[in-house]
Amino acid sequence: MPDVRLASPQGKWVLLTTVLGSSMAMLDSTVVNVALPRIGRDLDANLSALQWTVNAYMVTLAGLILLGGALGDRFGRRRVFVIGVVWFAVASLLCGIAPNSGVLIAARALQGVGGALLTPGSLALIQASFHPDDRGRAVGLWSGFGGVGAAIGPFVGGWLVDGPGWRWVFLLNVPLALVCVPVALRHVPESGGDTARASEAGSGGPRAHGRFDVLGAVLGALALALVTYALIEAGGGGAVVVSAVAGLAAAVAFVIVERRRPDPMMPTDIFASRQFTAVNIITLCVYAALGGFFFLAALQLQVVVGYSALAAGTALLPTTVLMLLLSARSGELAARIGPRIPLTVGPLLCAAGMLLMLRVGPGASYPADVLPALVVLGLGLVTLVAPLTATVLGSVSVARAGLASGINNAAARAAGLMAVAALPLLTGMGEEAYREPAAFDAAFGKAMGWCAGALVVGAVIAAAVVRRPPPDCKRPECLRHGGVMAPPLEGEPVRKRVG
Repeated sequence: MPDVRLASPQGKWVLLTTVLGSSMAMLDSTVVNVALPRIGRDLDANLSALQWTVNAYMVTLAGLILLGGALGDRFGRRRVFVIGVVWFAVASLLCGIAPNSGVLIAARALQGVGGALLTPGSLALIQASFHPDDRGRAVGLWSGFGGVGAAIGPFVGGWLVDGPGWRWVFLLNVPLALVCVPVALRHVPESGGDTARASEAGSGGPRAHGRFDVLGAVLGALALALVTYALIEAGGGGAVVVSAVAGLAAAVAFVIVERRRPDPMMPTDIFASRQFTAVNIITLCVYAALGGFFFLAALQLQVVVGYSALAAGTALLPTTVLMLLLSARSGELAARIGPRIPLTVGPLLCAAGMLLMLRVGPGASYPADVLPALVVLGLGLVTLVAPLTATVLGSVSVARAGLASGINNAAARAAGLMAVAALPLLTGMGEEAYREPAAFDAAFGKAMGWCAGALVVGAVIAAAVVRRPPPDCKRPECLRHGGVMAPPLEGEPVRKRVG
């Protein structure tokens, strides 16, 4: 049984390592957004190239993150996590020295591969390392600090863009990796790997075979890439139609392959848990809205309101402060009251915050217009992020922690990817819109409406489907799929559970 306690020195090192590693990927998902106008000017890139600067990373991250979780479960979560950190740092270096937008986009795709290795591993390490009594708080802290890493990205990006230059947005990952890797190797216990294979060898489970679902990984990434291309390049003629059809065909083929393979990358039986399925649908709604918001908000503040990159990044800090102060308590509250209320209220608060962003236009006042929207959005994020993560992990067995984390992360990244690709199309944003304040402002208002609508859909699903089991429920579905906290380990006595 995992026995690392959160209050112990080793517990603090484990938490630091996983937060630092995952924050590299989370921060990079948002830090780039504030640098986009400067990247576009320096590399003479149009809006499509800027979309691909964001989405090339998201395509490989979302397409391979399931494989990354499975690799960690089979070969050792710490080992794969460390490889992912090193890979991510090397790809970041290539981004930092890119001479043109084509090289930058290719390097961003390589970055996504590293992110796919380290992101599911960070959360799975927490789940496999900490004592069951400490997991809820550890997940809450991981979610909070990880969310801070994502939220602080615009500020860090703005400071770097206005200071040493946008290339340091990527080069910053190199020293972070130099800190993360030795700490992980020295203080984080290994999990998965030989132990996981031995536990399944007798039953012929997928880890016993030593095979990988390479075809599934390729089909998943290909489907995302082709559909993304079709959305970004819409209006480009027959090639776009072919891309859209091929992308949908690849998605159908992916589902068929995963259902028929004896060792699939994404076993479809994991969706037998109604709770797990519902929470992943909510994830799609929430992160589509957040992906669209963070892509467009930094541009809106710079292009329309006239902020510098640093001022735009600083303007977004209230969400960071709120998550830093309140996320751990949010996780504890969800453990007491169950996930339904936080996962209903949180998206609604975020939707309200995005609708308040409609007031942010030319001549907008920060105290009267920008700040109220960001405070409401931040309260929504505080309410939903930690419970969302904990509910996903509590819906499956510990042996599937990496898989569950990978599926949920893939859902989040794919949702953000589709939002960045689709919102300019849905709002009529042209290739040069980010150079035309009036046109961009009009499109931004429409985009916030779409994002708020997605969040409302997520809230409705949470209210209708997500439940906590009765405290005395002993049925397998209650013990395995109903709780916010992690299920008992094999051989551990069943205790009274919360959900």
